[in-house]
Amino acid sequence: MSAASAKLAAAIRDLMLANRILANEGVVDGFGHVSMRHPDNPDRYLLARSRSPELVTEDDILEFDLDSAPIDLKGRTPYSERPIHGCIYKSRPDVMAVCHNHAHSLIPYGVTGTVMKPIFHFSAGIGVEVPIWDIRDDFGDKTNLLVLNNDQGRSLAKALGPHPAVLMRGHGSAVATQDLKGTVLVSIALMENAAMLSEARGMGPVRYLSAGEVEAMQPILFGRTTMSRAWEFWCRRAGFETDVNE
Repeated sequence: MSAASAKLAAAIRDLMLANRILANEGVVDGFGHVSMRHPDNPDRYLLARSRSPELVTEDDILEFDLDSAPIDLKGRTPYSERPIHGCIYKSRPDVMAVCHNHAHSLIPYGVTGTVMKPIFHFSAGIGVEVPIWDIRDDFGDKTNLLVLNNDQGRSLAKALGPHPAVLMRGHGSAVATQDLKGTVLVSIALMENAAMLSEARGMGPVRYLSAGEVEAMQPILFGRTTMSRAWEFWCRRAGFETDVNE
């Protein structure tokens, strides 16, 4: 196997693992998806065929260009909301992995416009504040809230801007970071932060992480040591063997 082929095979395995981890941790259920930019071609990305993330195998991974056109479907059916991924990759050259999910704890924030900010150190990866995208603003009230074309994908990517995450009103969220493992971490942290923030609001005024605390914590969260430990933990919980030093 060539070095390029080995690199792609490793990326495909990691993407399969990301699907399984996100399902096991409750970020995605029968729906939702995670992708990564192609390791050798920044103008393409990898995404599974239309399948529940808990069931995704390495053989399910397909390749798409940044307009979300498939390179070779191999007779498979793709996810209909793949423009979420392609449009974010196209607008954010720094992004290497994207997750779209419908985590239930996020929905109340998107529909009420309630501010989403980090309240614990692990959630510093979500950024100082998470913006909200409402498809109705650009496309009226006759959509099904799904992101099915590149016009809608570009609108979502614009709302995401430079942030690591954006809430989607009545739908869920999109998470985009510079690393697949980072995107998994932020997706989990965003879901957990929402649940804890809802609980904290019932107890009294909330003291959020400051911008300085977020900035100081992010290098630790996204550092190799933290990410390796977290990835090994999540992989083992999902039933897969991996090593902390991989």
